[in-house]
Amino acid sequence: MIITFSQGKIIATQHEVVIRIDGCCRIMMQAQVDELTLIGGANVITAVGSGLNWSVKLDTDEQLQQLAAEIGIAITHY
Repeated sequence: MIITFSQGKIIATQHEVVIRIDGCCRIMMQAQVDELTLIGGANVITAVGSGLNWSVKLDTDEQLQQLAAEIGIAITHY
């Protein structure tokens, strides 16, 4: 599944998520699904794991819900 947001694209499978940030830098971030946390309300994806630590804010709650449905992770609300 591909989700487009204002800063780039999210490419999600059942096993991993790749985020490609648009712009001249062409940043790409990747993480296994087990390393992700989806934070509702703030619409943030965080990845923390072995040598891995990043986060991305999405535009809408719907984008976060689409991602959660695709990768099978519950959205956490703090």
